[in-house]
Amino acid sequence: MAQIQEVKQLTENPYVNLYQVKGTNKKGRPANYFVASRAKHVENLKLKTGENTPDGVVIYSLYGEKHDKIVLIRQYRFSIDDYIYELPAGLVEPGEDYHAAAVRELHEETGLILEPVKADPMFEKPGYTTIGMTDESCATVFGYASGEASLKYMEENEEIEVVLADRTEARRIMREENVAIICAYQLMHFLSEEKPFGFLEI
Repeated sequence: MAQIQEVKQLTENPYVNLYQVKGTNKKGRPANYFVASRAKHVENLKLKTGENTPDGVVIYSLYGEKHDKIVLIRQYRFSIDDYIYELPAGLVEPGEDYHAAAVRELHEETGLILEPVKADPMFEKPGYTTIGMTDESCATVFGYASGEASLKYMEENEEIEVVLADRTEARRIMREENVAIICAYQLMHFLSEEKPFGFLEI
């Protein structure tokens, strides 16, 4: 098994930082690795704490009287210099329950009100987003959204369009548009199941 010998913080930013990890690989040879993290200091890295607390929350919400539309956002991302379809998401604030974070984030990004549904913890527990690059993990909250879409709560550095997609539009998005992988997986559920959140009953 690989062994970590030293971890060095390379940046000091408010939302994401880069860390250099030095150690040895499984054959005892030197290994050099870089990890992006939401952690503000080395001692807060998951490789130090051994805990998988959610940095963020992803919201899979359905909209409409028949719950036949999924709430998406179309957002500009500097990393690709283009727009991409995503599920609404955001960071969990220190001490904040991630269900409360989901309600807050959906309202901030879309103006909609989220009513979370009860789900087995195995569906909501934090999962790592891109483990080859970062220790970031996000919990998933499922629920029903209501109200009128609005961008008046959006932050200045966000460039977001709210999309209430029915199944026809969801298929078009999957075929033709940039789609974040977490969003794509949930769109597969949305497209394949007639009963809202049927997969949560497994």
